[in-house]
Amino acid sequence: MPKQTLYIRNLESLPETAGEFLDKNEDGRIFAFFGDLGSGKTTFIKALCNELDVIDIVSSPTFSLINEYRNEAGDTIYHMDFYRINSINEALDIGIEDYLTANHYCFIEWPEKIENLLPNQTTYVKITEDDQKGRTLEIY
Repeated sequence: MPKQTLYIRNLESLPETAGEFLDKNEDGRIFAFFGDLGSGKTTFIKALCNELDVIDIVSSPTFSLINEYRNEAGDTIYHMDFYRINSINEALDIGIEDYLTANHYCFIEWPEKIENLLPNQTTYVKITEDDQKGRTLEIY
């Protein structure tokens, strides 16, 4: 049973939902986003970064694996995408443990590839698309 559920009706409601998500999870720093291809993981993470006042261009780190952003306050935000890794050792080789213990926001796409490495305080988010092209976020 999710601890909370949020709903994104359409793209116009993204900023409001992203703000609500951050407010309700203000103590969280590591967020693991589960969902099918095209479910909206990257789009939602872009909205979260916008709400966090990121000044860099936010894009999918599918090929780089990790993008590092800065916000107006100078804080670091990590955006990770592990879709293309083939083993947990690849994540260890890039120093994933250092990122996860840095106490910065970490938004992780395809976390199932590294799930055994995620710390206990990770917030899990499942994104599913509904028939009206909206999205449901179940937060655990």
